[in-house]
Amino acid sequence: MKNKIIDIVVIGGGIQGAGVAQAAAAAGYQVTLLEQSSLAAGSSSKSSKLIHGGLRYLENLDIKLVRESLHERELLLKNAPELVHRIPFHIPVYHRTSRKPWLIRTGLSLYTILAGLSQSVRFRSLPENEWAQLDGLKTDGLKKVFQYWDAQTDDRKLTEAVMHSAKEMGAEFLCPTTFMKGEKNETGYKIHYKTGDKTNQLQARVVINAAGPWALSVAKQFTPELPVIAVENIQGAHIELPGLLEKGCYYLEVPEDKRAVFAMPWHDKTLFGTTENQYTGDPAKVSPLQQELDYLLQTYQFYFPERRAEILDAWAGIRVLPTANGSSFKRSRETHLVTDSEERPTAVSIFGGKLTVYRATAEQLMRVIQKSLPQKTAKADTRNLKLS
Repeated sequence: MKNKIIDIVVIGGGIQGAGVAQAAAAAGYQVTLLEQSSLAAGSSSKSSKLIHGGLRYLENLDIKLVRESLHERELLLKNAPELVHRIPFHIPVYHRTSRKPWLIRTGLSLYTILAGLSQSVRFRSLPENEWAQLDGLKTDGLKKVFQYWDAQTDDRKLTEAVMHSAKEMGAEFLCPTTFMKGEKNETGYKIHYKTGDKTNQLQARVVINAAGPWALSVAKQFTPELPVIAVENIQGAHIELPGLLEKGCYYLEVPEDKRAVFAMPWHDKTLFGTTENQYTGDPAKVSPLQQELDYLLQTYQFYFPERRAEILDAWAGIRVLPTANGSSFKRSRETHLVTDSEERPTAVSIFGGKLTVYRATAEQLMRVIQKSLPQKTAKADTRNLKLS
């Protein structure tokens, strides 16, 4: 039987893969997404659940990333009101906090400017008479509390909604499906995959490696191997604790190493994280380390001494970050698109990326591969597609 020819085949059903499938379908292309287990089974269901500009990225002068993230945040608030909602964030400043009030105020001022100066994104300094209402936050040594606004989502449901949008425009979703190998040929790539006990092939004009923590291993399954960059899998753990944070989220500094962690309301409980440790094992088997649980619990108890400190649940996800010296906390969160050709790419691997900017990443990727695809009539613009 003659192999089926697809414009674009996407490997990986996380938010990046779903975003590419949606963008490709919206542009009028035939697209098939292969996923080995379920949508958002990996990192895309184990994030911090935030749709945010990345306030701390301003410390690394990642102005472009912050501006893009804030723009995408507003699009998601408009297009996915059932899935993304604005929520207040609080930054407490203590005597021992390394970031001084003037620095935080400067960062928040720039953040507000980049977000467009609208009333909905303004920040303020909370008066001292409101501190006692902040969910039991430690007030001993507290000097100032800033409040600003970002957004929160259910990362799994958002991924499912994006893929549903793609399918409504004709995208094909094959799951559970195991990608086996890809072979370069004159048309693009022949893709071999297995569904149940049956092995199938399809011909792709362009293939997108959106396998997240598995992206390096997927690249090796191609002949010739797909180009890659030096990356590391960084494990991040979260814990769930009893009790709802009624006043919103808290942006906190770990006393020992000055890293930032978040305390957030989540399904009538408190979500607290995250950590950063290098992970070299099977991404499917990642789990919180005892030292991570201790680290998070001790930090939570430091800032919320009166709240019940009992771990109800815990999980770990993986970030893919470029290899570099120094703390992973300070590394760039930019997305890297690595192609098999600069002129007419027929394979692109996605390394890194943020949940918030998945749509912009997919839009950029479609521009990269445009020369390798036939002309099609667009069905929609992802900037205006509603998600539910």
